[in-house]
Amino acid sequence: MAFINYVTQIQFDYGAVQLLRQECARVGIGKPLIVTDAGVRAAGVLAQAEAALGDLPHAVFDQTPSNPTEAAVRAAVALYKAQGCDGLIAVGGGSAIDCAKGVAIAATHDGPLTHYATIEGGSPRITDRVAPLIAVPTTSGTGSEVARGAILIVDDGRKLGFHSWHLVPRTAICDPGLTLGLPPKLTAATGMDAIAHCMETFMAGAFNPPADGIALDGLERGWAHIERATRDGSDREARMALMSASMQGAMAFQKGLGCVHSLSHSLGGIDPRLHHGTLNAVFLPAVIRFNAEAESVRKDRRLERMAHAMGVASAGDLPEAVRDMTARLGLPTGLAAMGVDRSMFPKIIEHALADHCHKTNPRLASREDYEAMLAASL
Repeated sequence: MAFINYVTQIQFDYGAVQLLRQECARVGIGKPLIVTDAGVRAAGVLAQAEAALGDLPHAVFDQTPSNPTEAAVRAAVALYKAQGCDGLIAVGGGSAIDCAKGVAIAATHDGPLTHYATIEGGSPRITDRVAPLIAVPTTSGTGSEVARGAILIVDDGRKLGFHSWHLVPRTAICDPGLTLGLPPKLTAATGMDAIAHCMETFMAGAFNPPADGIALDGLERGWAHIERATRDGSDREARMALMSASMQGAMAFQKGLGCVHSLSHSLGGIDPRLHHGTLNAVFLPAVIRFNAEAESVRKDRRLERMAHAMGVASAGDLPEAVRDMTARLGLPTGLAAMGVDRSMFPKIIEHALADHCHKTNPRLASREDYEAMLAASL
């Protein structure tokens, strides 16, 4: 039985951040905790969000790390409770939004955060008691503003997923203006994250035609505009298209992801300095080749349909097209350039096999398959 659920209210346009106070009133937030990071504050984006709140009382937690941790969640929860907050506003990239989702759980549910992790059977334990959340993305990549999941590094070092429909933000405020001037490398890495979401969820085997359509459209928008957005941070049309691709990728991946993300989650937990979007870009070519043999991918001509959306000559050209795009964007095209070597493979594979994305790949990967994909990505 297929379960299809779309998804939340979205305010999408230049200037949408001005609706922040209105949306707080709509969802019943009287004193929000803004969860953000030092970079967003330094760039002046936090000030725009605070100005939009006017005289609405609020507190700010700006210490979200680039890969959010259980320790950061605890610190934010302490501030949330000390300040008497009753809801959350995440202002930032996927890290800030995922951190805020962790706070939404931990501020309202007892026990350690791992108790609520998906692979620990925790999804049913996340209830409607979660703190209400409004998400304001400042990058175009993760799409966490419309997603039911969060990825957090817990105290034992694992990078785990937390999934519940209760975690979907009550409102996503998608203002492309907040991404104008984003540095080229960050634009490229987050943009490739969005493209990876669209491609991998389109290859996933679950039955969800709406997700497939959204993913293909998002892929077409993202692929056509990522170079423009990276080259010229003030290109308003490209910024809007890339933010849409990010949102669409996450709307689509309610269907499921696969080996790209199993590997990225695993390696990102082992070395949190590595950017998730860059890892996705590096792993995509090997996973596309692996998935080409999946029955559902062949039957539904998944690779051919992606090639058409991207303007690529043939399905067989897809892996090299992704690699070439990654190189043109100035990102590393192999793991070795990121400091990864073969000695790390056993641990990466162990965690990938346990990841929540492992079983939704259209072709179930073995330990040996993962080793081959890692070697091909080196």
